[in-house]
Amino acid sequence: MGGLRVLIAGGGTGGHVIPALAIARELRDAHGASVRFVGTARGLETRLVPEAGFPLELIHVGQLKNVSVATKLRTLADLPLGVLRCVGLIRSFRPDVVVGVGGYASGPAMMAAVLLRVPTLAFEPNAVPGLANRIVGRFVSAAAVNFEETRGYLRGARVTGIPVRTEFFSVAPRVGEARRLLVFGGSQGARALNEAMPRVAGDLLEEFPRLEIVHQAGGRHGASTTEAYERAGLLGGGRVRVQPYLDAMVEEIAAADLILCRSGASTVAELAAAGRAAVLVPFPQAADDHQRKNADAFVAAGAAEMIVEAELTPSRLLEVLRRPLGDDALRSRMEELARGLAHPDAVREIGRMVAGLAG
Repeated sequence: MGGLRVLIAGGGTGGHVIPALAIARELRDAHGASVRFVGTARGLETRLVPEAGFPLELIHVGQLKNVSVATKLRTLADLPLGVLRCVGLIRSFRPDVVVGVGGYASGPAMMAAVLLRVPTLAFEPNAVPGLANRIVGRFVSAAAVNFEETRGYLRGARVTGIPVRTEFFSVAPRVGEARRLLVFGGSQGARALNEAMPRVAGDLLEEFPRLEIVHQAGGRHGASTTEAYERAGLLGGGRVRVQPYLDAMVEEIAAADLILCRSGASTVAELAAAGRAAVLVPFPQAADDHQRKNADAFVAAGAAEMIVEAELTPSRLLEVLRRPLGDDALRSRMEELARGLAHPDAVREIGRMVAGLAG
């Protein structure tokens, strides 16, 4: 069995799976690695990993965060079985390195690797690590993180950033007098943004005569969000576009002057790569409140403004959106500071870290 062999463990949401796939492709293409994934049946990895051409093994792992005591007890009882299953997978595949990307399967696989003394790399995209990476963080061989403040949680941590599609780094600064506000809440949409934005859009369009609004509402909320704009009399003039999904996100972000969105790790990494000013509304139910901490880091750098969802009133939203829309110098400064948080070599650096651990 010659050549580099890597097991990537974890998943669940796109924020875990999409960077993991970027790392897998880099390891395969640049380092000739054989890569296999381990995940759970309820994560996005069940669809995205096979589509990308990588083998996927499944283990059963329950939830520990934001669940009932009974569910936590069942999860804790099942955890040793999950670790044993991962021990078997590691002995069968014989990886040189196990990479944990967070999510349900990450903890058991990383624990198994530590027990078997296989080198481990933890990838942590959020400002504060999730539960799996916090548990194994002291025992890993190394870690790749997105924020400087994350380094204290994980052994051997290096700030690499998050792998982001290269097209985002080619986005040019916006020029001209027209303004475009892009609103999105991830693939599922964000109910809070969908309800708040139609209530202030009329005032913004009146105040900024050359403003356009593009709003991605998510599949479940597309019809209700469209109806809210219709009730406000804002559709039909060509200045508001509401869609369930936006497939060409690089192009949509490139065409925007300001972005109103959630603050998942992949989202803020894309904003930094593209150099776009943003108003961030963290998802309050995110595990360990990590979206709030991601947003805090961007606000501290001057790259974004933040509204916590509990304060997302029409008056507050209008106040915060007006500032960057009406102040070109402020918006340009936010764009410049956002670009300063970007990591164009993230995936290559992570690939080199993994290869180095194997060596």
